[in-house]
Amino acid sequence: MTVEQADEQGLVLKLPYSDAIVGNPFTGVVHGGAITTLMDTCCGISTVCYLPEFEICPTLDLRIDYMHPAEPHKPIYGFAECYRLTSAVIFTRGVAYQDNRDEPIAHVVGAFMRLGKSGSMPGGGKHAGGPV
Repeated sequence: MTVEQADEQGLVLKLPYSDAIVGNPFTGVVHGGAITTLMDTCCGISTVCYLPEFEICPTLDLRIDYMHPAEPHKPIYGFAECYRLTSAVIFTRGVAYQDNRDEPIAHVVGAFMRLGKSGSMPGGGKHAGGPV
């Protein structure tokens, strides 16, 4: 993946076509998991474009609605923006597309936990890896 745009308006990532991410070798269609990874990454990194300082923000929830398969042998772009910020959660939305953002392959909404600059949970909590 490469960054195509990153500013306060959002983030655009490019996923080049590759045989390694094909889900159906007969049609050449990219596997949905590759698009999910693109959009999770895009939404997660878009938080950096929105926050005044870098914070670690792991995925809490991600929903993807697929509209149609991607065309084989063409790159896929992911666009994401943050639309709501609270003290604990950042809400994002975006689309995966190829030629035109107005003709999406998929729509996505995501929620990301704010861990702050230190990477610790609010209130000094613990995460699955033990004390923070």
